[in-house]
Amino acid sequence: MSEQERTLGIVGLGSIGGNLARQAVRKDIDVVGFDVKERPELEDLGVDVHEAGDYEEVGELDAPRVVYLSLPAGELIDSEIDGLLDHLEEGDVIMDGGNSFWRDSMRREEACWEEGVYFLDTGTSGGPPRAAEGACFMVGGREEGFAIAEPYLDALSVEDGLIHVGPPGSGHFTKLVHNGIEFGMLQAIAEGVELLMAGQFDMEDTLPDLFETWNNGAVIESWLVELMGKGLRQEDQQSDAPDDFTDIPNYIEDTGEVNWLVQEAFKGETPIPVITQSVMELFKSRGNQRHAYRAVALMRHGFGLHPFGEDEYFANERVTGRVENVSRNKLRNDESTMDTVHSTRTGEYPADPDEDWPDHTT
Repeated sequence: MSEQERTLGIVGLGSIGGNLARQAVRKDIDVVGFDVKERPELEDLGVDVHEAGDYEEVGELDAPRVVYLSLPAGELIDSEIDGLLDHLEEGDVIMDGGNSFWRDSMRREEACWEEGVYFLDTGTSGGPPRAAEGACFMVGGREEGFAIAEPYLDALSVEDGLIHVGPPGSGHFTKLVHNGIEFGMLQAIAEGVELLMAGQFDMEDTLPDLFETWNNGAVIESWLVELMGKGLRQEDQQSDAPDDFTDIPNYIEDTGEVNWLVQEAFKGETPIPVITQSVMELFKSRGNQRHAYRAVALMRHGFGLHPFGEDEYFANERVTGRVENVSRNKLRNDESTMDTVHSTRTGEYPADPDEDWPDHTT
């Protein structure tokens, strides 16, 4: 990267943009930053911080200018692009590093290109920790624009963590698919924790070491497994993290991007059951269903006189209704049991003459 190319504009100096700025400064890239808040900690590192919207300073950057947006998806992106275009020239580059809808990115690219400005939808992964050390970028947009921004992205990415995936929109589309995969993986790991905690073995104290073991050579070795183990050991946690795993609120927030992916899958009749179900499970964590389970209970009572609410008999049968593998082995080895199988299939249950049993044939 030549001296003329060593200044990067960053709009939005929060957890991602701020850490990218820190990393850039360490790598001798001058940063002119813009934010709605004062950022003295960044100024102390050498970042030239200005108030958001004060884009006259952008015009002072050496051409071709490269500006990275680290902002929430939505109309804010459009308004900031409009403000930047007043101070950019033909051949300059705007990168949107947020989780914008890829069709919005296609529209924004057309608007920027009318002014001769390149727009790159720059899917950015790794969260704040990787932004500070080396992020992962998947970039969509015109090849000429990518060539201008590539030296900056290459410097700020982890090794082999940069790819130009295709035309405008493709960067944010691939980032969205990435987020969908992430949701599925999170759900699978969470269900594993549920199984381990609910099983017959006392695993609570073993879980942290188990996840550390899994992250050393196991097939499911991954950063998410590593984070699960660290979280259970209370390592590298933020100050607001609960002290105990059971104190974590059973409520999951998100910004809704993966919903767009599920909607797109429905439109294209593309089956993505794992990702879709992971989104549904997230919804369920928020307790939005106030009436659905009541409706199920009402119908089950109607066709089978199943109880409303908790019932001691049914709770006991959930535990005692299966006799491990005794029935399977007996059916396999004893032909005389076929009469029992027939009677069971036709609903002829043996009954205690002194007790009415609930009808389970429905």
